Amino acid sequence: MKTIIIGGGKVGYNLLKTLKDRGYEVTLIEKDKETSMKIAEDFDADVIWGDGTNLEVLKDAGIEDADIVAAVTGADEENLVICQIAKLSFQTKKTIARVNNPKNTVMFKNLGIDDTVCSTEVIANLIEFSFDKEDYRIISILERGSMVLAELVMKVNTSWSDQMVKDLTLPNECVLVSIIRGETVIYPRGDTKICVNDKVVIITNKSILSILTADLYYGGSKRWKVGKTK
Repeated sequence: MKTIIIGGGKVGYNLLKTLKDRGYEVTLIEKDKETSMKIAEDFDADVIWGDGTNLEVLKDAGIEDADIVAAVTGADEENLVICQIAKLSFQTKKTIARVNNPKNTVMFKNLGIDDTVCSTEVIANLIEFSFDKEDYRIISILERGSMVLAELVMKVNTSWSDQMVKDLTLPNECVLVSIIRGETVIYPRGDTKICVNDKVVIITNKSILSILTADLYYGGSKRWKVGKTK
């Protein structure tokens, strides 16, 4: 999965660092030459000196293969234009725009921008949650990236397989929403049995999702405060 960041200011710089630390493929575009050179010296990453509203610059950055474009310059109008170019000209799956003036949030949404945020950590979470993992996928991102609706695939060796819902020990910050079995949606009760190949839909937060999936698929240790399901 590939992400393109446009804007090498404090937000873009920290976002690049965060995503690189998490192991994601990321390219940054910055129109100020000195700033772009400094960022290139600080990181082992693809940094392009150019205007993020220029089609050729975006193509050089690999936008045709990008899954996510995050426009985080200091100008709202520039972020809007970049996201619209990504959507309309390159059919980018997801666009995220930094909004410096909260009054512009509704307008950005109405014009088709997928997410509008101002926090580096929130932007990083939105990008990370947008990448489907091998064993689960993110259905929706809630509360500006702090919560996620996730679908977990039950495999033969998954710890929840062949278990009754009432016997599961869930984190306090996790709610089991439904079970998808083939074409059927099951609203689970305590005596509902989870079967191999079921897709279990949950709502939780980022940290719990990481621990939960590690335990489900890889036998990781349980490190949460627990409560029996009812």
